[in-house]
Amino acid sequence: MSADQADLYRQIIESLDEGIYFVDRGRRITFWNAGAERLTGFASAEVVDQACCDGVLRHIGDAGTGMCGGGACPLGRTIASGQGCASEAYLRHKAGHRVPVRLRVIPIRDRSGAVIGAVQIFADNSPAVADRRRIAELEQAAALDPLTGLGNRRSGDHELRHRLDELTRYGWRFGVVFVDVDSFKQVNDRWGHEVGDQVLRMVGRDLQVGVRESDRVFRWGGEEFLVAVLNVDEDSLVRIAEKLRYLVEQSGFDRGGEPVRVTVSAGATMARPGETAQALVERADRLMYQSKRAGRNRVSTRLPSDQG
Repeated sequence: MSADQADLYRQIIESLDEGIYFVDRGRRITFWNAGAERLTGFASAEVVDQACCDGVLRHIGDAGTGMCGGGACPLGRTIASGQGCASEAYLRHKAGHRVPVRLRVIPIRDRSGAVIGAVQIFADNSPAVADRRRIAELEQAAALDPLTGLGNRRSGDHELRHRLDELTRYGWRFGVVFVDVDSFKQVNDRWGHEVGDQVLRMVGRDLQVGVRESDRVFRWGGEEFLVAVLNVDEDSLVRIAEKLRYLVEQSGFDRGGEPVRVTVSAGATMARPGETAQALVERADRLMYQSKRAGRNRVSTRLPSDQG
């Protein structure tokens, strides 16, 4: 290669947005382009002739473990195997913070084909990391009720469909408790929506602490909640539903020196193999309304059509 060609190639490499650096077999840095300077804050003069494993960039892998030294170093692996690799990592910026990057490592060979070093090409991965974070936040927001912090109706429907599939395929039994706050409109009319919201948070918290770790509580909408109770028979489901009803009955807080207390009506039913989530919830909802008609603050488990 002529000197002019080498100079041309250097100019091209220096003009790229990606960071590029070369290392020899001992992983000593022999070249560091302008893109690497921009992405890391380290000038070429600060890193050339240093071994990258001496802690210049201190790669951390996407799993949160160090990559420098040993078999985790992508440069070391490529030099040893002669095979390129790609991964995501976090590099240390000169200012101390971490920079998320996508990186590729390619072996450098001499004319005989022997590996004499490697080149690492890396690009800022911040947009992709930020996008993933935003997606995760949006997914979480889409699954949670903002007032109570419980799962929302969308996530509850997904949970029921998943559990019904398990029931049909494996026979894993579960039940649901559909809960409605009694006379909630009167709470809002008397105390205002701020107190109404506090009541909903209180009821949601009572339901959440009253179930087992494996069970799930969802705000179904308005003053309605749904509890998915896993691995139970009917007698156990009824006991849990009564416990939840009692917890709410015994809860309350003061507002301006006056007590604010509510009760709930509930319908509890076991899921049936082959039925839809809609059918399951509708049955539990009818049972809840049966509790309302019977005087509120109670749990119903049998519809008139089920009795004979």
